[in-house]
Amino acid sequence: MSDKTNPSETPETVAAVDLGSNSFHMIVGKLDNRQLVIVDRLRDAVRLGAGLLPDKTLDHDAWERALDSLSRMGQRLRALPHHAVRAVGTNTMRQIRDGGAFLQAATDALGHPIEIIGGREEARLVYLGVAHGLAAGDETRLVVDIGGGSTELILGEGLAAQERESLFMGCISMTQRFFKDGAITQTAMEQAILAGRVELRPVRRMFHSGRWQAAVGSSGTAKAIERVAMANGWTEEGIGKSALKKIRRELVAAGHIDALKMDGLSDERRPVFVGGVAVLSAVFKALDIEHMQVSDLALREGLLYELVGHIGHVDVRDSTVQAIMQRFAVDKDQASRVETTARALLRQIAEQWELDDPEYTLMLNWASRLHEIGLSISHSGFHKHGAYILANADLPGFSRQQQAVLAALVRVHRRKFTASEFDAMPAETARSALRMAALLRLSVLMHRGRSGSHKPPMRLKVDDLNIRVDYPEDWLAEHPLTEAEIAREAEYLATAGFTLKYA
Repeated sequence: MSDKTNPSETPETVAAVDLGSNSFHMIVGKLDNRQLVIVDRLRDAVRLGAGLLPDKTLDHDAWERALDSLSRMGQRLRALPHHAVRAVGTNTMRQIRDGGAFLQAATDALGHPIEIIGGREEARLVYLGVAHGLAAGDETRLVVDIGGGSTELILGEGLAAQERESLFMGCISMTQRFFKDGAITQTAMEQAILAGRVELRPVRRMFHSGRWQAAVGSSGTAKAIERVAMANGWTEEGIGKSALKKIRRELVAAGHIDALKMDGLSDERRPVFVGGVAVLSAVFKALDIEHMQVSDLALREGLLYELVGHIGHVDVRDSTVQAIMQRFAVDKDQASRVETTARALLRQIAEQWELDDPEYTLMLNWASRLHEIGLSISHSGFHKHGAYILANADLPGFSRQQQAVLAALVRVHRRKFTASEFDAMPAETARSALRMAALLRLSVLMHRGRSGSHKPPMRLKVDDLNIRVDYPEDWLAEHPLTEAEIAREAEYLATAGFTLKYA
């Protein structure tokens, strides 16, 4: 959230980067009369998931492969403003526990911020990408995306995903678990498929064949299986049940990953192909699939189409916030009052506090609208309840980092100002979030009486962590309750390192 480019200037070129567990993808498009035309692609088989150690850090080789790939992509994307690029990390990036060291190194190599997204958000974006490549229709579709470390299942109609799940199995993880020494036996294949079906069991009813009319596979595993099936004459298009069975037989007959020499199978895909076949076989069996189409579009295209939507001021996060407000019966009038004041304060000090990135305005708006969602659970400590909801809920459109910021803002909007809530964030994010929190607290304070009566214009001045609030002459003297509250607020802000003066 540090780009200073004017968001009103629509970029001609946009790009998306997908940091998957098996491959990193970059896709670049140009906007031509509001139509997206793909002009560049880059794919590297980084196998990030294979380098994840038991302590959830990366080994040296995987670290270097990843940074080399991101550096090449960064050279292509360096000239683009941040709001024209969206980069996300998926399953393996979700698992890394190294204090943010790899994420920072990856961000530096790419030259653009990298978001970590949850499994269900990944599923939503996969469906968005796949749906843009399908013919228009009102049938319900099942989309299956097998990645290196996770498998996403989505039911949807048109461009809208309706059911989304992310399962902890992928081509890398399945290969490592059942074919780690490279040997491919009938027993190992059966055990791998059974393990996949066990993983699918809790969601089997949701995604069974009776709930959809067409099945679509996306990403590398599905495309590799289709290529092998077509190269061997086992299918004309897509993946059939019988073709998948023939591929399994060929794998077992080969006996070892190093001995695989199947028509249509690339050297790059060979190390994880058997795991991918096992996962897809489990999906076919559990969900009673006879035939599956294969899409060339996936997560990166979904990122790109959503990025174009953001540029056109269509942001799914707005819809998400509205849905949460409705679900938790938020007092919309009160939320609007707080939001209006917060935006007015932000406009006065955005440049001095380096909060002029439009993303900060959005985050402050959303925090203002959602700061009271915890009231639906309990009035006591409702800021804590609200923060927990926002940190752990499925919020379509939001990355994990964005959810963390939103949760922290709600957590500290009242009572003690616990600056430690921001300690786990990158330094720049923490500094900006801390400042937004101060603005939110002042805005909430002004509307504590929940009255719709006119509030005086507050003049705000800042210098680092020093805040000066000026009210109209004699206003505070006429409103002793507010004066007492802001005096108390000065004490709260002091615990977070701020100095608040007022008159």
